[in-house]
Amino acid sequence: EQVVKIVYDELAELLGGQSSRLVFTKAVPNVVMIVGLQGSGKTTSTGKIALWLSKNQERKPLLVSTDVNRPAAREQLKIIAKATGQQIFEKPESNDAVELAREAFKHAQQTGFDTLLIDTAGRLHIDEELMDELVKIKAETRPVEILFVADAMTGQDAVRSAEQFHAQVGITGVVLTKMDGDARGGAALSIKQVTGQPVKFVGVGEKYDALEPFYPDRIAQRILGMGDVLSLIEEVQSKIDQTEAETQLKKLQKNEFTLDDFRNQLRQVKRLGSFSKIMKLLPDQLLGGIGMPELNEEQTAQMEKELKRTEAIIDSMTNEERNDHRILNANRRRRIARGSGTNVSEVNQLLKQYVEMRQMMRQMSSSGMFGGSGSGGGGIKGRMMRRMAGAMGMPDISGMMGGGEDADLNGLPPPPPGMGAGGGAGRKKFRKKPRHKKKR
Repeated sequence: EQVVKIVYDELAELLGGQSSRLVFTKAVPNVVMIVGLQGSGKTTSTGKIALWLSKNQERKPLLVSTDVNRPAAREQLKIIAKATGQQIFEKPESNDAVELAREAFKHAQQTGFDTLLIDTAGRLHIDEELMDELVKIKAETRPVEILFVADAMTGQDAVRSAEQFHAQVGITGVVLTKMDGDARGGAALSIKQVTGQPVKFVGVGEKYDALEPFYPDRIAQRILGMGDVLSLIEEVQSKIDQTEAETQLKKLQKNEFTLDDFRNQLRQVKRLGSFSKIMKLLPDQLLGGIGMPELNEEQTAQMEKELKRTEAIIDSMTNEERNDHRILNANRRRRIARGSGTNVSEVNQLLKQYVEMRQMMRQMSSSGMFGGSGSGGGGIKGRMMRRMAGAMGMPDISGMMGGGEDADLNGLPPPPPGMGAGGGAGRKKFRKKPRHKKKR
């Protein structure tokens, strides 16, 4: 543990130590130049950053594309701006990148935009023409930030490109895309060391809100297999309806949890992203403790498929059936199977899992696992488990973790049937009646 602690501290320091945010001044507008090679995710990242700034820092950004050689690049930024609800400056007749940047700057000044995001031209490789254009735009607009966008999956190629851009333009930070695929973050470590500039954002998915500030300590945890539970908690809190979660928790306590509630919870889990993304944020120790080792792509895809099938079955039920599963006779089950493109045995399996889950939840409720502070589960892990349980409307299982910071999770109850080992909660055992000898 001491060795891991030392390695973790050193890694976090190498990655930048503290999280580095965008630096803004009182001048209006503050210009942020986005630079990088073609195909790195530069234009998409421009839209993501604009959305993040408007949502998290209440800024009013204006977008502009200065790629005069590729009309498709301008059109792409226009589509992204519309999808994210952001404003874009356009001047289709202009073929001068520097003039476009200058005009966009004036427009932002006159119309009250406090931030101008310039999506500069990309190239398949670095050339003098590209660099000259970037230097001129920099001189014209005097940006407070120049962010280099790099594809984390390209490894050392991204590092070399960052080094060249920094030498000629002078970048102030890095945006790493596709970090949901490169969770270990080796590219982040190399770029920070080569350029001396911090990674400021990471792209963690294709959706426009899939952008996160870069936290060196959290990436260090991922590299060492310690997970990133804090990021997962933040994801849960931002995407899960807290009022709905509390309502579901109360229903679980009262054993009033319906198939409709079950479907709503499945949909809330889907909002968090793919299973592979969630698994990467959980510590290896936790996954091993609950009998869920790291899943490969095929297993993750299978779990996603099962979720869709489950939701399709519940969607094929009427409101009355979702609110009272007891009325689901054989005829209704056949109709549901036809409507969902499944078979009756799959419908029966889902209902069996649902009933057993309700029974397990009732047992957990009677043992005091819902709400409360819990006697066990002290320290960081315990607090994290309680926060996540409350946020998702699930029982508090932190009390089963034992005391201390390094307690394992081997005492967890078995998962519901169909999701792993265990099952059969609450089944009645019938004794055979003794056979009586017939009297002669």
